[in-house]
Amino acid sequence: MNKDDLLKHIAETAYNVGFGAKKHFATYDIVAKAPGWISLISLAFGIYALVFDELNTKFISATFIILGVAGMYITFYDAKKTDYITSGVALTDHFNELKRLYGLVKSSTGSLDLHIQKLEEIEKQYTQIGSSHQIALSNWYAHYKFFWEQQIGWIDEQLKFRLLRDKIPLSLSASFFTALVILIYFIFSGAIVVKICNVN
Repeated sequence: MNKDDLLKHIAETAYNVGFGAKKHFATYDIVAKAPGWISLISLAFGIYALVFDELNTKFISATFIILGVAGMYITFYDAKKTDYITSGVALTDHFNELKRLYGLVKSSTGSLDLHIQKLEEIEKQYTQIGSSHQIALSNWYAHYKFFWEQQIGWIDEQLKFRLLRDKIPLSLSASFFTALVILIYFIFSGAIVVKICNVN
């Protein structure tokens, strides 16, 4: 393995490790914070519904029932909450090791054997850490945490991340596009109905 190949391999491993860490932190954040937000929003709307009759609709009631079910779903992860933060910290430590290794390899002029061995050790260790079972929406949140909050210029140097291909999750783009199509459909179908009613 030559120096350029090793640098790319380190960057690819660092992406996997770093994104894995952020996914664990994302799950922890959602599990720790979402129930509180759901309770606060439900309470606020409940109070406002006492004052404003417009808030006493079936749609809003159904929405808060769905939020309640979402809160119950989130509580299933509560027992393992500390495991997610522990795994996230351990993966972040490996991510930082890979960053140091990348710098050492980049400035190296001698044999790469020790660096290759170190990379192999980190790869063996990081696959044993963490959980593949993450909460819904953690992938979207992890993308934000990894690509927009973390300094990853050294990884981008090798992998050349693109906005739509890498930095924004495909499922988020697809959801946004679907919602936009549905919104446009309802806007135009409503406008057509109004025009037909006016003609008659």
